[in-house]
Amino acid sequence: MGQSLSQMYIHLVFSTKGRKAYITPRIEKRVHDYMAATLIEYQSPALVINSVPDHIHILFRLSKNYALAKIVEEVKKQSSKWIKTIEGGTSEFKWQIGYGAFSVSTSKIDVVKRYINNQKEHHGYHTFQQEVEEFVKEYDIIEYDPEFFWE
Repeated sequence: MGQSLSQMYIHLVFSTKGRKAYITPRIEKRVHDYMAATLIEYQSPALVINSVPDHIHILFRLSKNYALAKIVEEVKKQSSKWIKTIEGGTSEFKWQIGYGAFSVSTSKIDVVKRYINNQKEHHGYHTFQQEVEEFVKEYDIIEYDPEFFWE
């Protein structure tokens, strides 16, 4: 009998379409909880989720049974549909098409958790674009094209 073992952590970040401030304090906790439930459906439990009005950060353990792209697609699709229906949400809500997903070493989990938990403070002096471009450099992402990522 064989066994497949996997423990991969992903720091996922994506924004609202056009960086519109749709994730208001009124709905942010419910949005985080909804996304956490969706991640559980895909065997990819969240360790931490936090947001500012125009984007979200999620640290989760990636399931060995689902592709990253499928998990991201479902989290974005299901939460977008749901946000359009809730009190405090908007029928115009959309996520950006793209996303950033960065692997996290087990030894760096606590560092990334602190980073995600401090998003509101962090974005007092960094824009989302500056943040993503720092990730691009740190993780040596060669596919990054600002013309397409920021549409």
